[in-house]
Amino acid sequence: MRFVIVTGMSGAGKSSALKMLEDIGYFCVDNLPVELLDKFAQITLDKTVKIQNVALGIDIRSGEGIKELEDKLDEIQKMGISFEILFLNASNRILLKRYKETRRNHPLSRDGRVEDGIAKEREEMKFLLEKATYVIDTSQLLIRELKEEIDRIYVGGEVNERFQIAVVSFGFKFGIPADVDLVFDVRFLPNPFYDLSLRPLTGNDKPIQDFVMKYDEASQFLEKLYDMMEFLIPNYIREGKYNLVIGIGCTGGKHRSVTIANALAEELKKLPYSVKVEHRDITR
Repeated sequence: MRFVIVTGMSGAGKSSALKMLEDIGYFCVDNLPVELLDKFAQITLDKTVKIQNVALGIDIRSGEGIKELEDKLDEIQKMGISFEILFLNASNRILLKRYKETRRNHPLSRDGRVEDGIAKEREEMKFLLEKATYVIDTSQLLIRELKEEIDRIYVGGEVNERFQIAVVSFGFKFGIPADVDLVFDVRFLPNPFYDLSLRPLTGNDKPIQDFVMKYDEASQFLEKLYDMMEFLIPNYIREGKYNLVIGIGCTGGKHRSVTIANALAEELKKLPYSVKVEHRDITR
């Protein structure tokens, strides 16, 4: 189990980092009172509690409790919990700019200037910066770049395995599925519906598959579509996307779309991602 304390300067991106950790499977709690840290840590040691990785947001919002944090960290270390500290940092100039843009008060400057609050916070958080396992300076980082750093530290080679692809066949006459990211229309292919011996079958049956795939256009389409997916998916991952729904549509959603969806899914399984196929309208 990885036990991560997410901390740092207010306005440096701690909330965003916690959301990113949650997206990759961490159990996240933001603004946990320092007084409860040892009790929470004890819960994670209970074998009946199914928590694999934990990320706790603890920062200056804890008030006077932040002064107890060092002792609490020593306590959980004595329990046998190996923790990591992720410290999100940024320059004073950037922090001030972010506060002015959001028009929010700094936690330590409710009755004064934001600059004074930032300076006081930096002094009080100094011990955490010195103890930090990882420090990410977000001064010049885009959200996408912060995610890349989080993935590099906490996901590593697992990022591809976590990316999920669903290939969904459907019939246009029943509407396009609401959750699809990409839609491809295969009604340009000859329709086996007009062959009375094939009409009762579906794209899961070999006679339909043979009918659809005997046309050069079908294999050319699949080849080009696979090339496109091979290009797009790594770029989607880099932009922070964790799943992709590909819609393949024909008129009724029973023959051509099912055949192409099955064939595309088989091709995509050659890539290092999780792939499943669904046929929404096959029984209509």
